[in-house]
Amino acid sequence: MSATNKARNKAEEIKGKTKKTAGKAVGNDKLQAKGKADQAKGNAKQAGEKIKDVFKK
Repeated sequence: MSATNKARNKAEEIKGKTKKTAGKAVGNDKLQAKGKADQAKGNAKQAGEKIKDVFKK
């Protein structure tokens, strides 16, 4: 289950990065902000998974 969650979180992080880049390229501040938020959410979830892994061992 953990590997699935990690992959899902990484995908969300990449999706956010893509949105941020696209927003920046077309000058859409709203899209850029949404991308930053998605990217941060993915990063936070990844950190949570890493913490879970530490306590499993």
